[in-house]
Amino acid sequence: MMIRSLSADFLKIRRKGIWFLVFLAPLGLVAMQALNFGIRFDYMKKQYADDLWGGLIDNISLFVPIALYLGCTLIASLVANVEHQMSSWKQLLALPISRSAVFSAKFTLCFILLSMSCILLSLATIILGLVFGFGSSFPLTDTIKLGFFPYFAALPMLALQLWLSLSFRNQALPVSLGVTVALVSPFAGNLSEWFPLNWPVMGYASPDKAWFISAGLCLGFIIMLIGLVHFNRKDVD
Repeated sequence: MMIRSLSADFLKIRRKGIWFLVFLAPLGLVAMQALNFGIRFDYMKKQYADDLWGGLIDNISLFVPIALYLGCTLIASLVANVEHQMSSWKQLLALPISRSAVFSAKFTLCFILLSMSCILLSLATIILGLVFGFGSSFPLTDTIKLGFFPYFAALPMLALQLWLSLSFRNQALPVSLGVTVALVSPFAGNLSEWFPLNWPVMGYASPDKAWFISAGLCLGFIIMLIGLVHFNRKDVD
């Protein structure tokens, strides 16, 4: 049943602007670094002479957590708002499909969309490095880590945002929360590395990255289950 619901959700998001966001975030991050390196190319090339690819990846990684928090917020809100705008919850849940399948399909849809952004970020990073002439021996593993390790550590935010976005017809609360988290996250480095807002950074940069990725996956799964239980019991308009 979840597969059927997921297929229907893919059809519903056509012409909703969601695909634009999927491409905008990773291309925007890479374009920002293209401008950064392009304007100061000689300086940046000298600064990262020992590892040009590493310098490019590190500069992009600084902005990945902010983009992830905003991406989780906007994607979850837009996916949920498809049903809110059409006032179709009663019709949807009256179909012979469980609420668990509906919720799981929407979470899977958000996960797939953000995964596509992560893949695009890795590919665009490689293309940018090749354009700048950093050498054809690009670090494929590192670019994949750049795209996915912070993402896995940020899954609690995706689960929380989807839960809130499905629970409230007015999206002001989940969107405001997500934007606030994104803006505050760069300053969370002064707190403990185990503070959840630091997990995407630690999931990529820490020597113990496996612990932070595992924590993100586990907490994300727990929040998703809590949201699922709440969605199963919630009355719909």
